[in-house]
Amino acid sequence: MKITMAHGSGGRATSGLIENIFKKANSNPVLDAMEDSAVVDGDNKIAITTDSFVVTPLFYSGGDIGRLSVCGTVNDLLMRGAVPKYITSAYIIEEGADTEVLERIAVSMSKTAKEANVCLVCGDTKVIEGSGGIYINTTGVGFVKDGTDIKSSNCKAGDKIIVSGNMGDHHAAVLSHRMGIKNSIKSDNAPLNEMVLGMLENKIRIHALRDITRGGLGTVLNELSRSSDKCFLINEADIPVSDEVKSFSQILGLNIMHMGNEGKLVAVVDAEDADIALSVIRNSKYGEDAKIIGTVTEGNGVIMNTKIGGRRVVLELIGEGLPRIC
Repeated sequence: MKITMAHGSGGRATSGLIENIFKKANSNPVLDAMEDSAVVDGDNKIAITTDSFVVTPLFYSGGDIGRLSVCGTVNDLLMRGAVPKYITSAYIIEEGADTEVLERIAVSMSKTAKEANVCLVCGDTKVIEGSGGIYINTTGVGFVKDGTDIKSSNCKAGDKIIVSGNMGDHHAAVLSHRMGIKNSIKSDNAPLNEMVLGMLENKIRIHALRDITRGGLGTVLNELSRSSDKCFLINEADIPVSDEVKSFSQILGLNIMHMGNEGKLVAVVDAEDADIALSVIRNSKYGEDAKIIGTVTEGNGVIMNTKIGGRRVVLELIGEGLPRIC
């Protein structure tokens, strides 16, 4: 089988590649959990995650590959309830890249790391043949407090499903740039420290957290359903999306449920804590548009109550979505 661009889309092809090659070759109890970051034992529990960023273009409305690489890694740590502390960076640079561009990216990484309260502790640079492209790999380390156990398999019937804001902003911003479409849509790439740590400080019973990146909300909810063996019942009318992104997606025939984001999360929380959790998120930076969108039930899969009164199954992304989105 030859690798295609669909293998990098975050959908079914990506899952198959991970399951059949990487997970199969490197199986262990930590890796097999397939969470956004790994929680391992040390003097205290630590979370570790690594990610590579290959977004095109390098700069877009609301962000750039430098900010993206910090946010993506920090948010993966936060999704396990870890307090992010350290980050590394490794640049793979194609010959012909401009040093001024590299400097802009490095400065953006530094500013974002300060916002996310992480220390960039080491890095690496490699130059390869090519035509000026730039790629970044980051590894993050965070600390997990005793008693914190946030993972996909913890979801239970009755839990409420919260999303932290409007869907599709990053996807629409990147695609607008590529297509030369002028609008005011900006990427949502942002570190989510305040809302996650705020929920932990308020002792919200968080059962699972996932950041909604490649593959979109539909893919993430399907992953949660498989891990927990529960059904995720959501309401189309409650899914937040800006008017401009909604119009943009309709014109281009895009499915909001499969549009990527880089500063949004889904939180699955105990029903009794849902209103408090929603309030904490809405009062946090980047969380003002958060909504409760549904409930976890017995069963499996993702079912949407549509605006016209019907029900439909929401599948994970199949095939190629938007390449080089993160």
